[in-house]
Amino acid sequence: MFCYQCEQTAGGTGCTKMGVCGKNEDIQSLQDTLLYGLKGIAAYAYHARELGARNEDVDAFMHEALFKTVTNVSFDLNQHIAMVLKCGQMNLKVMELLDKAHTDKFGKPTPVEVDTGTRAGPGILVTGHDLLMLHRLLEQTEGSGVNIYTHGEMLPAHGYPGLRKFKHLAGNYGGAWQDQKREFAAFSGPILVNTNCVIIPPPNSYLDRLFTVGLPGVPGAKHIEGHDFSEVIKMAKKLPALPAASGKKTLTGFHYTAILGLAEKIVGLVKSGKIKRFFLIGGCDGAKPGRNYYTEFAESVPKDCVILTVACGKYRFNKLDFGNIDGVPRLIDLGQCNDAYSGVQVALALAKVFNCGVNDLPLSFVLSWFEQKAVAILLTLLSLGIKGIRIGPTPPAFITPNVFKVLQENFDLKLIKTPKEDLKEILKK
Repeated sequence: MFCYQCEQTAGGTGCTKMGVCGKNEDIQSLQDTLLYGLKGIAAYAYHARELGARNEDVDAFMHEALFKTVTNVSFDLNQHIAMVLKCGQMNLKVMELLDKAHTDKFGKPTPVEVDTGTRAGPGILVTGHDLLMLHRLLEQTEGSGVNIYTHGEMLPAHGYPGLRKFKHLAGNYGGAWQDQKREFAAFSGPILVNTNCVIIPPPNSYLDRLFTVGLPGVPGAKHIEGHDFSEVIKMAKKLPALPAASGKKTLTGFHYTAILGLAEKIVGLVKSGKIKRFFLIGGCDGAKPGRNYYTEFAESVPKDCVILTVACGKYRFNKLDFGNIDGVPRLIDLGQCNDAYSGVQVALALAKVFNCGVNDLPLSFVLSWFEQKAVAILLTLLSLGIKGIRIGPTPPAFITPNVFKVLQENFDLKLIKTPKEDLKEILKK
């Protein structure tokens, strides 16, 4: 990187001015954070726009925030912190926009058990986040004898009445994005990728039956223009059929409206002491060592506590049996990263019911860190003033020690330790 003020390599020994150089690494850190947050907002806004929804405030902010990252616009650290928090506020708006677009089109999700096995017959596997694309595929395959399976972040599709009505939406196959190479190789049908979180396949594996649609592109894979899936369907019928194989059931579809329908019962269980605390454990998953923390943490949560989960971080534990508390499931899947709005709404609703602030609730946030939408969601939580969030397994590489110190001082943001240490500290409260 080049510092335009001192005309030296950024961070070099000759760089002495304020700019994008090492002398100003904290501002650079905040600009990087803002850019990652904008990528998350853009993903939500893109899906909402496909469904005909847009928000002028969000669009205007994209221009303002990108301009704020231009070299030599501002050297005021506080201005950059304010812009990063505004990014969180705008992300809440765009998540609300997308949630409304989804529910207007497909209905409000309701809890449902989803099969993780396979049915005998041809199948197509869909991975990504695009529910509109899935809906069009379901329409085109209805009555064809081809079953449709969701993968990864597509799991919550089963909760929407407008998607679940298709009887050939057969189940959810596989787990988080980092297991694609193994899981896709074992799936005998074509695989359709509709958004991000795609891994380049190994040579001579499933590349010849990998299709992309929309933004994704994989060298050697066939790209579908528009939403005409006839070629994919034709291939599915020619390839070897999947066997009938049983799998564990997993619950999804706990939109915030479904949870609010249980509010009176939940409040009663809290007041009677049967529910002591809520834990929101979720975020982005990854292959880096240390993420087994989230499995161990979920398994260690006391039996009188409820776990809320969102995004692909749930694949660390969502097939475990956590049981229920007087009919209220101890594991409540709020949906994919696109459904993180439900997590915010549940927290705000609980605060309203108990007539207190979110930080006064028996609610703890334990988030796994990785992808751009995770940045945007964390900024939303911080913009709402939520404190004591734990993130891990490692701190974001683009956050400097000074910026992280500011977040710790203002929001009590913490890095995870061990499940035992963190639970002991949380349960003291």
